[in-house]
Amino acid sequence: MESCFCSTVLAILFVYFFSISNAANSKLFREYIGAESESIKLTDVPINSKVEFHFILAFAMDYTNGNSPSPSNGKFNIFWEFNHLGPGEIASIKHGHSNVKVAVSLGGDTVGDGKAFFAPNSIDSWVKNSVSSLTNMIKEYNLDGIDIDYEHFHSDPSTFAECIGQLIMSLKKSGAISFASIAPFDDEEVQSHYLALWKKYGHVIDYVNFQFYAYDKISVSQFVSYFKKQASNYAGGQILASFISGGGGGLKPDDGFFEACSELKGEGILGGIFIWCADESTKLGFEYEKSSQDFLASA
Repeated sequence: MESCFCSTVLAILFVYFFSISNAANSKLFREYIGAESESIKLTDVPINSKVEFHFILAFAMDYTNGNSPSPSNGKFNIFWEFNHLGPGEIASIKHGHSNVKVAVSLGGDTVGDGKAFFAPNSIDSWVKNSVSSLTNMIKEYNLDGIDIDYEHFHSDPSTFAECIGQLIMSLKKSGAISFASIAPFDDEEVQSHYLALWKKYGHVIDYVNFQFYAYDKISVSQFVSYFKKQASNYAGGQILASFISGGGGGLKPDDGFFEACSELKGEGILGGIFIWCADESTKLGFEYEKSSQDFLASA
């Protein structure tokens, strides 16, 4: 019994320090794309060959895709602007850049004129439908991973945890995806659902795209404090720093974002950077994408 206990403790410590090391050495850059523009192209976004680059298509939703979308119990459809974000474009960008992977984000804030709810009929039926529909989508679009960005819920935290956890495990077991991420923010209902998921299935979640831009405008010290708070909430996870390129809250690059990242990097807890979103960055000439990747590449 004592030997078993010691082995368990050593395993936990190994996972902890391995996660910290991964975060400290991370050159991971991620960007959402496709939620707001019909003209955005993957090739519009500058890609630094010295970083690991993830495009995240926003969004796929388990809603009917028509004039009046309604929940479809795990049967996912494409809701990103796919005019220039189709299978051919994805294959081309991945062929031209060996450091690029592409994921799809599930959920999002709104659908049509209303909120996009997580609304399963049952755990079993939702998981069955979602595994089937997403496996087909992943194969067709040559995707590498999924991101979970549900923000509104018609379910309790336990049901959300089981549905999403079982989905990720099934897709990983079949080899359909190689990574999964979650995108929570500091809201009581949102956190209750994602922390329930993390508590039981955190071991199969690779990245935490925490939406630090959902805070009101904050200072460098506040950003660092909030980052450490969420690193504690999602203990052992690879937490990414984030900002929104087109306005809103959080901490902007021009207001000290990279100063905060340097501090986090020095403490060995910066898991990478992600931006919402490429669609909005077109107006800025992708200035922040370049500076974010330069920062990661030189770190």
